[in-house]
Amino acid sequence: MDSNKITQLLGIEYPILQGPMGGGFSTAALLAAVSNAGGLGSYGAYTITPNEILAAAEEIKSVTSKPYNINLWVKDVDDSLKDFPQQKIEKIKQLFKPYFDELGIELPELSANIPSKFEDQVEVLFRIKPAAFSFVFGIPSKEILDEARRLGIKTIGAATTLDEALALEEAKVDAIVAAGFEAGGHRPSFLKPAQDSFTGLFTLIQQLKAKTSTPIIAAGGITDATGMKAAFALGADAVQLGTALLATEESGATPLHRKMLFSQQHNSTTVTKSLTGRMGRMISNRISDDIKFETEVLPFPLQTKLIAPLKVAALAQGREDMVSFWSGQNTVALRHHKAADLMQELIQALKS
Repeated sequence: MDSNKITQLLGIEYPILQGPMGGGFSTAALLAAVSNAGGLGSYGAYTITPNEILAAAEEIKSVTSKPYNINLWVKDVDDSLKDFPQQKIEKIKQLFKPYFDELGIELPELSANIPSKFEDQVEVLFRIKPAAFSFVFGIPSKEILDEARRLGIKTIGAATTLDEALALEEAKVDAIVAAGFEAGGHRPSFLKPAQDSFTGLFTLIQQLKAKTSTPIIAAGGITDATGMKAAFALGADAVQLGTALLATEESGATPLHRKMLFSQQHNSTTVTKSLTGRMGRMISNRISDDIKFETEVLPFPLQTKLIAPLKVAALAQGREDMVSFWSGQNTVALRHHKAADLMQELIQALKS
C-alpha cells in the first residue's frame, strides 16, 4: 500500500498503529519496535502521574526518534464516584471478601476521593509534543483540541458507534479509531453505556466510511495480515493492533499473561465490570463468571483499587483462576513473540 491519509497525517511509513495499552502494559521498547519499523508506536498513560509521563517520554526519546502517540482518558473518574456512600463501598467489598479470604489477605481500605488526572496529564503532553495525542472515553474541550492543533500534535479520538464518530468529526479531530466490540481491554464508549454500544468492527468501518470523511483507524480483532487486509478492503485508512502486540516480549504483560494469550485452552473472553468498574474484555476467569455483568460494583477507578491486591496475591500464589488477563476475542492466529517480527509480516503483506 502506498502512502495514504494516515501515513501523511502522522509522518509514518506504514498505516499500522500500536494499540495504546494503559495500566503498565505500554513500554518504551514496544513503542519503539513499532515506530522504528515505520508504524506508529503508542504509550497508554492514563494511570500514571504527569512526572511519570515525563520520565516515560525521556525513555522513549532514548530508543526512537520516530513519531509516536500518547493516549489519555478524557473521563478517568466515573461521575458516580462523587459522594459515593462509604456504606455502599463496604457492602460491595463484602461481595469480593470470599476471594480475599481464600487467598488469606485483608480487604483494602478504600476512599471515594479520587481526583481526575486528565487536565494535568494534558499539560505535560503539550510540553512533550508527541506526534499524536489519542484519547478515549470522550472528547477533550475545544481549548485542548485547539492547543494541540497549534502545537502541531495530531488528535485521534475513539468511537464505538457511528454517533460517537460523528461527534468526534464535529470536534474536528484528525483521525477516528473505529473501536470494534472484538477488542480487548476497556470498551471506550462515551455517548451511551458500553453495553448499548456493541458494534462489530466490520460494520463500524462501513458506517464510518459512509457517513464521515475523517480518516478511519480500524481496531478490534485484527491480529495478522489477513485481518489487516480485510479492514482496508472495507475502507479503513489504517489498522491498530492491541492483543497481538500485548502478547510480545516487549510489552509490559507478565510472562503468564503472554502464555495465556498464546494458549488455545484460554481463548474464551468475556466482557465484565468486575475488574475495574468499567466494561472491558478479558479472558474469562472465576471472578468474571461469578460476578454477573448486571451486579453493581464500585465505580471506576475505585473498583480497580479494590481488585489490585487480589490480583497481586493471586499471581504470587499461582491462582490463575483469580487473575484478570485482558484479551481481544481473536487470539487464534497469534504467533509472534517479537513485535518487530509481527511488524515485518504486516509490512510485507502491505507491499505484496
